[in-house]
Amino acid sequence: MELSRPVSWFLLAFGVWSWFLWPNFIRNLWKDTSGLAFDGAGDPTAYFWIHLLMALTSLVLGTGVGVVGLRGVRALRAAR
Repeated sequence: MELSRPVSWFLLAFGVWSWFLWPNFIRNLWKDTSGLAFDGAGDPTAYFWIHLLMALTSLVLGTGVGVVGLRGVRALRAAR
Protein backbone atom coordinates (compact mmCIF):
# COMPACT_ATOMS: atom_id res chain seq x y z
CA MET A 1 0.00 0.00 0.00
CA GLU A 2 1.28 3.43 -0.89
CA LEU A 3 0.45 6.52 1.12
CA SER A 4 0.37 9.95 -0.45
CA ARG A 5 2.66 12.66 0.85
CA PRO A 6 -0.11 14.66 2.60
CA VAL A 7 -1.54 11.54 4.27
CA SER A 8 1.90 10.43 5.46
CA TRP A 9 2.64 13.83 6.97
CA PHE A 10 -0.81 14.02 8.56
CA LEU A 11 -0.37 10.63 10.22
CA LEU A 12 3.09 11.58 11.45
CA ALA A 13 1.78 14.90 12.82
CA PHE A 14 -1.08 13.07 14.52
CA GLY A 15 1.40 10.78 16.27
CA VAL A 16 3.54 13.70 17.43
CA TRP A 17 0.45 15.58 18.60
CA SER A 18 -0.64 12.55 20.64
CA TRP A 19 2.70 12.56 22.46
CA PHE A 20 2.39 16.29 23.04
CA LEU A 21 -1.19 16.16 24.36
CA TRP A 22 -1.69 12.96 26.36
CA PRO A 23 1.33 13.03 28.72
CA ASN A 24 0.22 16.53 29.75
CA PHE A 25 -3.29 15.20 30.34
CA ILE A 26 -1.92 12.38 32.51
CA ARG A 27 0.15 14.86 34.56
CA ASN A 28 -2.91 17.04 35.11
CA LEU A 29 -5.01 14.02 36.02
CA TRP A 30 -2.37 12.91 38.54
CA LYS A 31 -2.28 16.38 40.14
CA ASP A 32 -6.09 16.75 40.27
CA THR A 33 -7.30 18.29 43.50
CA SER A 34 -10.97 18.72 42.57
CA GLY A 35 -11.99 15.40 44.09
CA LEU A 36 -12.81 13.75 40.77
CA ALA A 37 -9.63 11.68 40.34
CA PHE A 38 -8.96 10.94 44.00
CA ASP A 39 -11.38 10.52 46.89
CA GLY A 40 -10.95 12.07 50.32
CA ALA A 41 -8.56 9.32 51.42
CA GLY A 42 -6.32 9.88 48.39
CA ASP A 43 -7.37 6.68 46.62
CA PRO A 44 -7.95 6.75 42.84
CA THR A 45 -11.57 6.85 41.75
CA ALA A 46 -13.24 5.22 38.75
CA TYR A 47 -12.94 8.59 36.99
CA PHE A 48 -9.14 8.40 37.38
CA TRP A 49 -8.86 4.82 36.07
CA ILE A 50 -11.15 5.42 33.08
CA HIS A 51 -9.33 8.58 32.04
CA LEU A 52 -5.91 7.03 32.59
CA LEU A 53 -6.92 4.07 30.41
CA MET A 54 -8.26 6.45 27.75
CA ALA A 55 -5.00 8.43 27.75
CA LEU A 56 -2.78 5.35 27.59
CA THR A 57 -4.87 3.86 24.78
CA SER A 58 -4.61 7.14 22.87
CA LEU A 59 -0.84 7.12 23.33
CA VAL A 60 -0.57 3.58 21.99
CA LEU A 61 -2.82 4.32 19.00
CA GLY A 62 -1.09 7.65 18.36
CA THR A 63 2.27 5.90 18.38
CA GLY A 64 1.03 3.32 15.88
CA VAL A 65 -0.43 5.97 13.59
CA GLY A 66 2.76 8.04 13.87
CA VAL A 67 4.92 5.04 12.97
CA VAL A 68 2.79 4.38 9.87
CA GLY A 69 3.15 8.05 8.91
CA LEU A 70 6.91 7.99 9.48
CA ARG A 71 7.29 4.88 7.35
CA GLY A 72 5.22 6.56 4.63
CA VAL A 73 7.40 9.69 4.70
CA ARG A 74 10.58 7.61 4.60
CA ALA A 75 9.26 5.53 1.69
CA LEU A 76 8.41 8.68 -0.27
CA ARG A 77 11.90 10.10 0.33
CA ALA A 78 13.54 6.82 -0.70
CA ALA A 79 11.49 6.79 -3.92
CA ARG A 80 12.95 10.12 -5.11
